[in-house]
Amino acid sequence: MKVVTVDEMRRIEAAADAAGHSYAAMMEQAGRAVAEVIVARQEVRDSPILVLAGPGNNGGDGLVAARYLAEAGAHVICYLLKPRDPTQDVNLRQVQEQGIPTLLASEDEAWPRLQRLVQEADIVVDALLGTGTSLPVRGTLASMLAQVKQTLAARKQPPRQTLTSLTAPTLSVRYTPPLVVAVDGPSGLDYDSGALDEVAFPADLTVTFAYPKRGHLRFPGAGALGELVVADIGTDPTLAAGVTLEVLTPEMVRGWLPPRPLDAHKGTFGKALIVAGSVNYTGAAYLAGAAATRAGAGLVTLALPAAIHAAVAARLAEATYLLLPHELGVIAAAATHVLAGRIEGHDALLLGPGLGHERETVAFFEALLSGAGARRRLGFVGTEESEALPRVMPPLVMDADGLNILARMEDWPKRLPPASIITPHPGEMARLMGCTVREVQGDRVAVAQSQAAAWNQVIVLKGAYTVVAAPDGRTAIEPFANPGLATGGTGDVLAGTIVALRAQGLGAFEAAAAGAYLHGLAGDLARAEVGTAGMTAGDLLTRLPQAWRRVVGA
Repeated sequence: MKVVTVDEMRRIEAAADAAGHSYAAMMEQAGRAVAEVIVARQEVRDSPILVLAGPGNNGGDGLVAARYLAEAGAHVICYLLKPRDPTQDVNLRQVQEQGIPTLLASEDEAWPRLQRLVQEADIVVDALLGTGTSLPVRGTLASMLAQVKQTLAARKQPPRQTLTSLTAPTLSVRYTPPLVVAVDGPSGLDYDSGALDEVAFPADLTVTFAYPKRGHLRFPGAGALGELVVADIGTDPTLAAGVTLEVLTPEMVRGWLPPRPLDAHKGTFGKALIVAGSVNYTGAAYLAGAAATRAGAGLVTLALPAAIHAAVAARLAEATYLLLPHELGVIAAAATHVLAGRIEGHDALLLGPGLGHERETVAFFEALLSGAGARRRLGFVGTEESEALPRVMPPLVMDADGLNILARMEDWPKRLPPASIITPHPGEMARLMGCTVREVQGDRVAVAQSQAAAWNQVIVLKGAYTVVAAPDGRTAIEPFANPGLATGGTGDVLAGTIVALRAQGLGAFEAAAAGAYLHGLAGDLARAEVGTAGMTAGDLLTRLPQAWRRVVGA
């Protein structure tokens, strides 16, 4: 599903209108969609519903929704920020003809009627400001929003993170009364930057139209949406053909996942090699390896320091193991020669989880990427000679300490095969770029896109609404923001999931995007069962197959 800027959405609507699908028709479909989404989630018959309507198109959408909600049996009142002329405004005229009461903000000095209506409503519909919002909000509207926010705060518990219809629509969402519904987005949201005015009040449910906007997926605004539903308003999908940014849906991911034929064997689903672990980070090797088995790889080999083999193998019987030379529990430089002979037999390589960054490991890492083997002893006197080990590197995934070591290497992008996958969190991305985390987080999409092109690598920029960008410009946003994933080890699970899909034959971008989607959905499944506090990386492992099944059966 495309993700648009405000200007892109304006152009799409203008083109639709020029092609005969009028603005009035789009508004009618938008308002009806808002009402249908509300009715699908909450009984409205005999319920008091307050529609806050602004003077523009967003207010028009709200008036249309008011009609349909009244037809569904609700007791609807429309509260208008500014007067609208019923002789010119068909939506207001139809509301009045239907007998729906309308009140004016100008006739409610100090807001006593507004306060009472918000206190009594089962549902509050925010249709005051739409995508044309300019911040900050000022004047009468700012005062009005502040009053609604204060009154709602006295009634409601703090809004909770909720699942979006883009991820797992079969998972139930519960609301605390009153249900606050935003038309397009909370009034006071900047739909491009995600900035949120201080007087904006958060929604439990946001209904936007045709496509999500960039601001829906950027914080702090993204945290004020509640459940996000994208409703069709009849625009031709070809009008968005030039939009490059997408948010992933189950249908998109389903099209990428490899088939599982009945006559398959282990080799059918690829061989993944994972170089990971050290004495201080034993769990990283386990989590990455276990994730690769749970994400469908046929054979998983863990190459790890011999000192931690017993601890990892005791937990992960499904993998095979390649024991590497070590120095005090970290991979030693001599491990390059041991690993070299095994690399070419695998379909994908993950390098980095839990390696640490001791000198011996850094030497191993640099030699591996340069194609140089470890020094070996020649003859009886032990003369050492550098041995070149030419080989073809399998498709590469780089994570965690691998990225931190890379960041120290001069001209590091040239050390990686083209279209490798790198999976940095914002701190690692900042180190790779030589900038601050603030600069990375300022515009995550733009940063991922520009660096993917500059480095010729596929980037998975982790965090709430993970961004996946390819060198050719393809960019996807993962529709997951889950605080339960903010715990040690979840990145190792993600890396293992991605390398498993790469081993199964997916392209670099598809493996990265689909792997991040399965990982995020597994996180939402875990959150639904155990909550966000105390959720662990291990909780994702058994839910990866559930996520796969949910996607292919969606």
